[in-house]
Amino acid sequence: MSVTVRVPAKVNVQLAVGAARPDGFHDLANVFLAVGLHDDVTATPADELTLTCEGPGADQVPLDRTNLAARAAIALGERYGIEPRVHLHIAKDIPVAGGMAGGSADAAGALVACDALWGTGASRDELLDICAELGSDVPFSLVGGAALGTGRGEKLQLLDVGGDFWWVFAAAEGGLSTPAVYGEFDRLTENTAVPVPEASPALLDALRTGDAAALAATVTNDLQAAALSLFPSLKATLDAGTAAGALAALVSGSGPTTAFLAADAESAHRVAEALTASGTCRSVRVASSPAPGATVVTR
Repeated sequence: MSVTVRVPAKVNVQLAVGAARPDGFHDLANVFLAVGLHDDVTATPADELTLTCEGPGADQVPLDRTNLAARAAIALGERYGIEPRVHLHIAKDIPVAGGMAGGSADAAGALVACDALWGTGASRDELLDICAELGSDVPFSLVGGAALGTGRGEKLQLLDVGGDFWWVFAAAEGGLSTPAVYGEFDRLTENTAVPVPEASPALLDALRTGDAAALAATVTNDLQAAALSLFPSLKATLDAGTAAGALAALVSGSGPTTAFLAADAESAHRVAEALTASGTCRSVRVASSPAPGATVVTR
């Protein structure tokens, strides 16, 4: 028997970041939107916990117990007294180290796959509790759709979305460390008053009404300046997408993937073609949102 779970990437349409807390984390107002780029995580019984990975960037994915997917299997097993004798295979399609929560998605996928494989009967709340222990983005990878994340991003309030939004994602050559980007944010904001993060009412209204132009006018990412400071060539990619007609251009999360909101599917493909021709990025993908969270696709 095996179980395969499909998990989505995310884009942050608002990432408001507060000052560093005593524990080193930052309070956030993080508006997540799940998009139709996916990883598949398959759990199969085995003699011991093992991991394999295939797809773009697979060589950058750790295959030991530091991998978030492995940690998810271990955490679920510990909670239910089950030895995590399972083989986890990750089929990657979400950019690795790209600011789109690929590792968090794999953790949510492994959690749901192992829960189904072992028949633990865990409730949604119990799974979300484990997700929050694993990382700030993992709970959203489980639920998908759209949500406002507060605290360090793990406390979720589900949001209504009134229509489809079309995105173009440009993957950069190389990656960015999320802790390094937050560290650069702290350096750039040193000796300044960092506002308490709050969700934008105008942005939430744009999501609710499905208005792409209104959403474009309100998207923000407080980590963008830090990402550009560490990875200056991203500006050329952002400029190329804007010149091609994107309604909005921003760094996705901590980067270095850049995200471009388009008016519709046709516009998205035009922006993608222009970005591909620009030579400013490694690869380009088109996807719509919202997308469902972790979903069992084969059992």
